[in-house]
Amino acid sequence: MTLKRSPWIIHYDGSSCNGCDIEVLACLTPVFDVERLGIINTGNPKHADIFVITGSINEQNKDVVLNIYHQMPEPKVVVAVGICASSGGIFAECYNVAGGVGKIIPVDVYVLGCAARPEAIIDGIIKGVGILDEKRKKLISIHKGFEELVIQQADAFDAVEILWLQKLANQSEAELYHDFSFAPLLQTLDQVWEDFEKQVFLKAVIDKKIVGSIRAYQEGDLCRMSRLIIHPVYQGLGIAKRLLASVENMFPQARRLEIAVSHRNKRLIYFYKKLGYQLSRREKVTEKVDRLFFEKTVAEKDHD
Repeated sequence: MTLKRSPWIIHYDGSSCNGCDIEVLACLTPVFDVERLGIINTGNPKHADIFVITGSINEQNKDVVLNIYHQMPEPKVVVAVGICASSGGIFAECYNVAGGVGKIIPVDVYVLGCAARPEAIIDGIIKGVGILDEKRKKLISIHKGFEELVIQQADAFDAVEILWLQKLANQSEAELYHDFSFAPLLQTLDQVWEDFEKQVFLKAVIDKKIVGSIRAYQEGDLCRMSRLIIHPVYQGLGIAKRLLASVENMFPQARRLEIAVSHRNKRLIYFYKKLGYQLSRREKVTEKVDRLFFEKTVAEKDHD
């Protein structure tokens, strides 16, 4: 599959002087007509392949940029247009300017200029399309190599990577409620290390990279599971199902399994029900968030 004939872009003005924004708009006029190349400007990040940003990053817009970036599906490409988006430009030393776009999200293509010319912007986007296609091919190869997935017990040395994955995987959960104060996003490394002392961590590894994780512990005949996380790129490949099955095998004496999910996460609710989990209780977390607990009874195993 190739995206060369249908890249969709979303444009965001960080804090520019409006010079680069005018040049981006000029690309849409009949003079340059980027649509002849199949490039469509959309206002919905969930439909966009390429994120075009003008202007520098500051304290007010960094959360917006992160929000747009995390809502875009994989694979995606970021194009920083203009010197301000690249390094902060003449505003780099201002008290409220963090710098270029690369300070908070990975940038694939830099288009320099003050202001950047329409021809340069179009060249940058076309270069981004090539990178996008390479990322798509890499994803396909990853999916084909899915049989190389290994589920194993994690240790404290994996804490940093698991915490990073946890914050990445829970971005979409926070977006459901427009609230980025979720406990998984605020957890510190010290707290993860404390969890390692009390719970068993399992990790899913592909090519030496942790792409999924879950933690669990047993109370009586109940195995409590939490923080089931999968890297966004690897979702939909059955990794979550294999992690849950591995927990079940690791706690053979448990007769019940329990896991929680927020009440708006319909995708996970459907997933747990499909695996035989039933809603057991509901708990109020905040004014906006309820936590739903799902439980599954495990059949007696023959240990002969």
